[in-house]
Amino acid sequence: MSAIEVAYLGPSGTYSHLVAEKKYRQNRKLMPMPTILDVCSFVAAKPSLRRGIIPIENSSGGAIYETVDILLANKPKFYIEEELSLDVKLALLGQKGGKIKVLYSHFAPLEHCSKWIKRHLPGVEKRVVSSTAVAAEKASADQHAAALGSRKLSKIYNLDIIHYPVEADVPNITVFLAIGHKPENLLRDAKTTLAVNLPNTPGSLCTFLDAFRSENVNLSRIISRPIRGCPREYAFLVDIKGTAATPSVKRALITAKKTCVKLREVGSYPSRASYKS
Repeated sequence: MSAIEVAYLGPSGTYSHLVAEKKYRQNRKLMPMPTILDVCSFVAAKPSLRRGIIPIENSSGGAIYETVDILLANKPKFYIEEELSLDVKLALLGQKGGKIKVLYSHFAPLEHCSKWIKRHLPGVEKRVVSSTAVAAEKASADQHAAALGSRKLSKIYNLDIIHYPVEADVPNITVFLAIGHKPENLLRDAKTTLAVNLPNTPGSLCTFLDAFRSENVNLSRIISRPIRGCPREYAFLVDIKGTAATPSVKRALITAKKTCVKLREVGSYPSRASYKS
C-alpha cells in the first residue's frame, strides 16, 4: 500500500509539521506547502488519497483568517476530519558562546513570551518573520542571533537549545484542522461548523443565536468576516457542540435557517485532547 500524502503549512519544522507527524504516525509522506490555500487545494484535488493540516486559531493571536475565509467560501472544497490542538512550548535556539544581539520570531511567540524576553534578553533587537522555521533559518546564519521555536528546529538548522521551555505569559494553544475525507461514525462529543450569512438588519445576529440558546446548544466559536463586494455586510463561521443527528441541534438548525440569508453546514467532526510539543 502506498504512503498517504499529508500536506502541511511549511517549511519543515513548523508546528503544523509537528502536528502532522503526531497525527499521521505511519505510512505517510509529509509535504510542506507555502500557504494554507496550497494545502487546501492539494487535498481538494484528491480528497480520498490526501490529507492536510492547517491552523485555524491561536489562543492569544486569535483566528487564522486565511483558513476562516477558505471555509466560508467553500473553495477549494474539502472535509474537516478532526480538530487538533497543540500545547506549544517554545525553545530559545541559537549558537552557544555567542552574545545574542538579534531575536528572530513569528509575532505570536514574541507576544506570548514578552515578559521573559524583557527579563532575559534586555536590549536585544526583535525581528518578526513569517514562521518559527524562518526564524530558525535566519538565526542559523548569524552567531549573534537567536530564534524562538520548537526543539525540532535545532536539528534541522544545526542550532543549540539555549533555553527550554521559554516561559510564556499566557497559555499558548494553537488549534489545527485535519482535512481530507468526510468523517464516519461520529461520537457524541463531535462538533459542527456552520457558515452563516445574516440579513443586514438590527438584531439579526441575536435572533440567530437565540435559536441555539433556546435548545441549550453550546456555541464554542463565532468569527465574523466582511463579505467581499458587500460593504458593512458580514459572514460568520460558527462552531456548535453536537451534530445534526442530535435532536436539540436538529431543532436549533431548523429554527436558525429561518433567520438566515444562507446557512451551510461546513462539517461535523471530533475534537481531540491537546498534543504536547
